[in-house]
Amino acid sequence: MSGPALAVNHVGLTVPDVHAAIDWYGEVFGFRCIMGPRVLEAAGHGEAATVLGPRFRRAWQAHLLAGNSVGLELFQFIDPPTHDRRDELVPYLDRGPWHLCLTHPDVQATIDRITETGGTLIAAPYEFVPGRPWILAYATDPWGTVLEIMSHSYAEAFANWPQPGQTVPPTLVPRPGR
Repeated sequence: MSGPALAVNHVGLTVPDVHAAIDWYGEVFGFRCIMGPRVLEAAGHGEAATVLGPRFRRAWQAHLLAGNSVGLELFQFIDPPTHDRRDELVPYLDRGPWHLCLTHPDVQATIDRITETGGTLIAAPYEFVPGRPWILAYATDPWGTVLEIMSHSYAEAFANWPQPGQTVPPTLVPRPGR
């Protein structure tokens, strides 16, 4: 692509209780609800009917805003209803997003806040590049969405690998046919 890189606008999450999710994401991360929840119905809403397919009839939708103005769009499907949580804690083999990463300099305090308010710890905070000050951890929200909490920006952590002071360089995968 030529031109500047695109910005992430928002991420959509399915939750079983949109009101509880609005409250939880507001309380734990400071996200602000800027719209909704509203009723979203296939009848009279061409976008929803087209994108969500012929089984979709009705959902509740809310829009939250993170500190950097990236949106979190919450959906509670009513007809057909949101599925129950899967048996696996981290559904990484499914196509599409499998986690949402948020940045906060105090990873441990953020993980503590998540678990104290109904989330589940997956991996305690750890230094993910030995020799560098970067900490990350994984947990889930109360509805099973996998959350990664990282101490530093994505660009700082992943640009210019291997990083100075990195004790074990990454094994990079070559492109086929090159």
